Amino acid sequence: MTTNAPTTDAAEQPSPLKRALIAIDRLQTKLADVEQRRHEPIAVVGLGVRVPGAGDPAAFWRMLRDGVDAIGEVPADRWDIDEYYDPDPDAIGKMSTRRGAFLDDVRSFDPQFFGIAPREAVSMDPQQRILLEVTWEALEHAAIAAGSLAHTRTGVFIGMTTSDYAHVQLAAAGVDGLDAYYASGVAHSVASGRLSYILGLEGPSLTVDTACSSSLVAVHLAVQSLRAGECTTAIAGGVNLMLSPENSITFSKYHMLAPDGRCKTFDASADGFARGEGCGVVVLKRLRDAIDAGDPIQAVIRGSAVNQDGQSSGLTAPNGPSQEAVIRDALADAQLDPAAVGYVEAHGTGTALGDPIEVQALAAALGRDRAADHPLAIGSVKTNVGHLEAVAGVAGLIKAILVVQHGEIPPHLNLDVPSPHIDWDAMPIVVPTECTPLPADRQVAGVSSFGFSGTNAHVIVAAHEPTAPVDRPTSTTSTHLLPLSGRSVAALRAQAERYAASIAADPDRPIGDVCTTAGSGRDHHAHRVVVAADTAEQMSARLVDFAAGRASVEGVTTGEVTRADPAKTAFLFTGQGSQYTGMARGLYATEPVFRDALDRVAAAIDSITGQSLLDVVFGSPDDAGATAALAATGWTQPALFAIEWSLVELGRSWGSTPHERQVLLGHSVGEYVAAVVAGVLSLDDGVRLIVARGALMQALPAGGGMAAIFAGVDDVTSAIEQAGGVVAVAAVNGPAHTVVSGDLEAVRAVAAAFAERGTRVQELDVSHAFHSPRMEPMLAEFERVAASVAYRRPTRRVISNVTGAPIGDEIADPGYWVRHVLAPVEFERGVGALQRLGVDVVVEIGPHPVLSTMAQGCVTSPGTTWAASLRRDRDDVVHIREALATLYVAGVDVDWSGVDVGRRTSGMPTYPFERQEYWVPVRRRHRRGAVTEHPLLGSRIRSVLRDVQYEQILGVDSIDFVRDHRVAGTSIMPGTGFIEMAVAAAGRLGDVARLT
Repeated sequence: MTTNAPTTDAAEQPSPLKRALIAIDRLQTKLADVEQRRHEPIAVVGLGVRVPGAGDPAAFWRMLRDGVDAIGEVPADRWDIDEYYDPDPDAIGKMSTRRGAFLDDVRSFDPQFFGIAPREAVSMDPQQRILLEVTWEALEHAAIAAGSLAHTRTGVFIGMTTSDYAHVQLAAAGVDGLDAYYASGVAHSVASGRLSYILGLEGPSLTVDTACSSSLVAVHLAVQSLRAGECTTAIAGGVNLMLSPENSITFSKYHMLAPDGRCKTFDASADGFARGEGCGVVVLKRLRDAIDAGDPIQAVIRGSAVNQDGQSSGLTAPNGPSQEAVIRDALADAQLDPAAVGYVEAHGTGTALGDPIEVQALAAALGRDRAADHPLAIGSVKTNVGHLEAVAGVAGLIKAILVVQHGEIPPHLNLDVPSPHIDWDAMPIVVPTECTPLPADRQVAGVSSFGFSGTNAHVIVAAHEPTAPVDRPTSTTSTHLLPLSGRSVAALRAQAERYAASIAADPDRPIGDVCTTAGSGRDHHAHRVVVAADTAEQMSARLVDFAAGRASVEGVTTGEVTRADPAKTAFLFTGQGSQYTGMARGLYATEPVFRDALDRVAAAIDSITGQSLLDVVFGSPDDAGATAALAATGWTQPALFAIEWSLVELGRSWGSTPHERQVLLGHSVGEYVAAVVAGVLSLDDGVRLIVARGALMQALPAGGGMAAIFAGVDDVTSAIEQAGGVVAVAAVNGPAHTVVSGDLEAVRAVAAAFAERGTRVQELDVSHAFHSPRMEPMLAEFERVAASVAYRRPTRRVISNVTGAPIGDEIADPGYWVRHVLAPVEFERGVGALQRLGVDVVVEIGPHPVLSTMAQGCVTSPGTTWAASLRRDRDDVVHIREALATLYVAGVDVDWSGVDVGRRTSGMPTYPFERQEYWVPVRRRHRRGAVTEHPLLGSRIRSVLRDVQYEQILGVDSIDFVRDHRVAGTSIMPGTGFIEMAVAAAGRLGDVARLT
């Protein structure tokens, strides 16, 4: 009888109690993992900032540290401040301040860089445009190539509140002027969506509007999304521009704006805030992911929280207990004690009501049990750049990140007399008005941001202790390659100029870091340059020369990529005749990847031969014995195989052309390397075959010869028919380049006959007559060896020597390799096959270029790029790096992290956008004057003006609007001379767009 009972003895089963304990242990482990993820630190790897007075993080820090006040008068390209200013905040249609913090240029943009049509750019809110640029700069600051994020779960979280450009467009052209791009151009949701669309990001994407706390709430949401695994990278920030006067007028009615246009935060004179504009973006990753990726970590977000005021004393009034609660929640999320916080970047708008409430909340949440001699330092970036509204939170966060990064608190401005509404003596809080060190034991900063809608946010950041870089094989060469690119030649030269200045300004920065960052941390555009140099000084000088347009600069390789896809690349593997004693010795000494590869393949060869391959390859060229040893085909073939396979391994570490865009073509011995690279043979099997081939050929009797006859194969074939079968065509290398092989005297006779006709001939220095009937005695034994190895179908496209055409399963057969010994090398046909496959770039893999020249003689179509890995008469490192530069500027993808010795770093120059003005045509502002005061027309014109937003006189194209106006229109009929009268009254005959 059979049963389903388990065969294990019952005594071996754990008891119920033990099983329960195991289950509890597993549950506790899972719970601990969940808890750890819930509070997981988030690395800030990149910063992008554009505020009045600063366009990048380094400039922003200098501005803060130097105590720069960026407040200025409303610029003329926003609105006519003379028209809208009135010191009385209650004056109808007026604002009570003339000042604010404004960016220098918000009208210009580089739409083509982002693939946006110029017409669409005109309808796009400049907030979207600036956000695109600053996000790109933040990614470059993080040394993350934007293109590498495509199709990844990268999230976008953007704070945005204002819609000024929508008003500007309506005012300029009315509803009749709206086009298909208007809706997407001004929609807040598209601000984040367009970022995701252009960069190809597939994580969460949303725009947040919680008023002034929008961008810090966006950061909080990004942190939560990363911890939840919704995204692997997060872009968070905010943008705010002031393009029309409505909000300033409204805030004046609230009595929120400081008349002098400055935030006097915590000061007795605090009387409102100054409006400001800008954009700030942070790039975030989970800390462990950032460390694994080798990202430059600026700081670490330890915790964040968001809450709401609820029912406070008024809809827009702050709520102290809620502010205190959000700080406590952020501390709990960070799992930090309040005393660990050394600095808080306060919301600090500079109002008599808000400042005291906030300081009291800070003291309650962070001041308890804090020693009097270790007070909490607080400050507000709003004293430098005003209240950036939707950007305020992320601007404060970036400042806090820079504080913990530099270990220094910059001066808080506009504090002359501390507010009497704050009990400073009762609270362990100070406001530094000069640069102050951040305590070493409290390298933690909090950031507060409160929305007038009642939504509060707090984020806690801490300094990051860098971990030791992961050891990896690094080149010891002194030659560095700096790759730069641009969408145009002008942008490329501007990029070179920026890098030259950056390198010259910081000569102590490792040049390898600069090169690695430029190569691995940037996208690569069509116009390219590679600058090779040994020192920072030399690099900077060569960049200056290139930027200035000087021709033929040493060490500079330029080119333009005209295709969208990666280049289709052919690799030519050189055959016998290219070898020389000491080949690749320079690479072996400086490139660890090459050295490790050659050591590996040499060990496999040595295990079969019982001798040292490297002793043969690297013997002294002056040693006749070493030269003779390498010339023996028993060593030549394995040596070439080993060098070429090791070159491929080095090239693999420098980047890879996708398999489907690789084509492999060997020449005789070179086809064995091609077979290994294509996966037909394993390395060990490839070694077995090539060693056996070389040894068996070496054992054949002497007496053979080879000659190159520079004539067509048909002529040569006819000539050798008279040789009685002892001479054969060994290779067809071109339309007028045929190699014959066989008995030495017969070969010489055939060559002499051609020479008598005036045809160029060249006897080859070979040990045996390869690819001729003299090879037949070794075929049986070689067939036995060939049958003993494993074959697989090729994973890359291989062009056969035997047929000169692409080959598939036939190459994965021992019979093919036996035929290969005798069959002529159909190189000319093989190159023709490369042409038909549309190859863009051809790279010769071998110790000296032999095939490239022959191949170029077979090519009929121009435009192919040629490069060779090594050259006998040149320094190995210099030549192979020049070849790499040639490939890069031709469009080959290069993994620059494997080329240089450096690490990706922040602070390198960002892309030089080529901006032009893209702006909806704006009507000129009206100023009260001649026409409005005209005794007959004045009242009617003023009625029209009241109906025109911002009191703008419409242009000639809007005469119909005036004619149809409900008051003035009835008396303005064709032929009444109204326009002429108005122009004459304005004193500007012919200018109907400016009736003043």
